[in-house]
Amino acid sequence: MTSVFDLAPASPVVPVVVIEDAADAVPLARALVAGGLPLIEITLRTPAALDALRAIAAEVPEAVVGAGTVVSAAGVVDAVGAGARFLVSPGWTERLLGALRESGVPFLPGVSTASEVVALLERGVEDMKFFPAEAAGGVPYLKSLAGPLPQARFCPTGGVSLASAPAYLSLPNVGCVGGTWMLPPDALAARDWARVEALARGAAALRTPAGTPVSLLER
Repeated sequence: MTSVFDLAPASPVVPVVVIEDAADAVPLARALVAGGLPLIEITLRTPAALDALRAIAAEVPEAVVGAGTVVSAAGVVDAVGAGARFLVSPGWTERLLGALRESGVPFLPGVSTASEVVALLERGVEDMKFFPAEAAGGVPYLKSLAGPLPQARFCPTGGVSLASAPAYLSLPNVGCVGGTWMLPPDALAARDWARVEALARGAAALRTPAGTPVSLLER
């Protein structure tokens, strides 16, 4: 199966989007894509989420849209039916992992401990979400995991910011990071898509096209 990290390999940041009004989904997705962030996670936290997924999948073909906060087998079915091309969960159980496997799309089950990582590796899963990243130990914790568990690759999400993202992206076991800093609430409320695009462009520039992390001090 294709890895989530291979869906948009030049995109270092996955915007984690909470949609309150499905009418905002398409212009928001277009702004993110124009800014260089085509891999977009729509969280299943609001009644508008599935409609937002459908709209983006139908009207923004340049976007690689997926579903986050997937916490049940029913959520897996609903998200894929709405057009999700990848799935992200904050954690995992045997039942949820089975549903993710059966979905036919790439997925990132959430982990926050070494034991959870080992359990997934035993089940043949190497791509994971590290959540909540900052609260669970951040960059030092992931750096410590790289030695004994080098086959595991992570998308750290939860508290990651423009300032901390480069340190995560410099780690050999990090494929991308998830964040919300390019989606400030006041910009979303004002439907200021130009500002979202500009912030997305800054996030996309955290890694060069060749895949080399770029320090904020070098920008």
